[in-house]
Amino acid sequence: MKLWGGRFEKDTDALVEDFHSSIAFDRRLYAQDIEGSIAHAAMLGRAGIITPEEAALITAGLREVREDIAQGRVELETGAEDIHMNVEKLLTERIGEAGKKLHTGRSRNDQVALDLRLFLRGETDRTKELLAALTRVLLALAEEHAETWAPGYTHLQKAQPVSLGHHFMAYVAMFLRDLGRLNDARRRLNYSPLGSGALAGTTFPLRREEVARELGFAGVTPNSLDGVSDRDFALEFLSAAAIIMMHLSRLAEEIILWSSGEFGFITLDDAHATGSSIMPQKKNPDVAELVRGKTGRVYGDLVALLTVMKGLPLAYNKDLQEDKEAVFDAVDTVQKCLLTMAPMLQAMTVRRERLAEEAKKGFMNATDLADYLAKKQVPFREAHAIVGRLVLACAQKGRALEDLPLAELRAASPVFADDVYEAISVEACVRARRVAGGPAPERVREAIRAARAELESLYSPH
Repeated sequence: MKLWGGRFEKDTDALVEDFHSSIAFDRRLYAQDIEGSIAHAAMLGRAGIITPEEAALITAGLREVREDIAQGRVELETGAEDIHMNVEKLLTERIGEAGKKLHTGRSRNDQVALDLRLFLRGETDRTKELLAALTRVLLALAEEHAETWAPGYTHLQKAQPVSLGHHFMAYVAMFLRDLGRLNDARRRLNYSPLGSGALAGTTFPLRREEVARELGFAGVTPNSLDGVSDRDFALEFLSAAAIIMMHLSRLAEEIILWSSGEFGFITLDDAHATGSSIMPQKKNPDVAELVRGKTGRVYGDLVALLTVMKGLPLAYNKDLQEDKEAVFDAVDTVQKCLLTMAPMLQAMTVRRERLAEEAKKGFMNATDLADYLAKKQVPFREAHAIVGRLVLACAQKGRALEDLPLAELRAASPVFADDVYEAISVEACVRARRVAGGPAPERVREAIRAARAELESLYSPH
């Protein structure tokens, strides 16, 4: 008989039972469910709602059930619908009538909201750990390549020279913001809904704050309707996860481009690439491609839950059963991508000579040539036009700006002098960009030091 079956005269249709059941996926919450139940039972005993002996018996039974589920010694039943009822059923079978008192003052509505918060709190911490590890890899690469000159792009066209270290630090900045978002999400989810009941609390003298403290929460949710019916804490994690995946996807796209024959900036380690079943020469960046592809899954998880939530009246509705699969998938996907990306980056080989060679092409020193004139009091707009005409002439003849003899430069503007060639070398172009946040090596190293300090403040293992 169902634990809620007293009001019903007929058994649930088999199709409905299968459709209605969530045990196939919410079994993953068994540890959180039992953790919350142990805290709830202990509080019931302290409050005199059940006897201390019953509380102790329930607690011991729950610990046994947790161990048996963890070891695969029990079979969870579809007919028991969800992890909450499966745990209660297993408990009651073991300890008898006392097990039926566990649910006093509690509903599955506040129970599942608690379980999901506990789950997401732990997985947020795990995601932060993996994100911090990837950020450290990027910081090490940035430090190693603070003076590795590289082409910078806009519109995927060569634009201005930078250092590869500066390029890596752009992703460090993104991931540090991602860590901040995860911290914000964790802070807001860390409130216990237990005690909200089905929607209107309970007449039992529950000690909500005690249970919240025991479970490591900062406090309790202030409104029982909101406590059981909102999932914005899950949406906030999914939103942060989607942004992390977007940043990972952008980095993955660059790795894909850089490892191509057309760019040739890096060589992927054999352990982090795959081959072709038909083309013997191929070495494919499948890891990066999968990260890029899996980004859409996490976007879908976020949109799916937003869509579930958008029209729900207060309070709980069965639609909310659809929250867990989206959350589980996003957690698994973002963590697997973070876990895989870090060693791939560590193992790749940077082709410095190739980067330096490409940094000399594409008139990337044109802005510096215009700046040279502007620093000698030529109005910048006029300087821009002068250099534009020089670029056009060079492009037509297959020459570089630094190849032009001084006489030709002076024909374009008498301001040009012998020092112009030193001003427009790739190295000079990068080193001269000392503005805060710029690519000059001293600024990159300064940014690395600041980022390491910020990383320390944003992430510390629990």
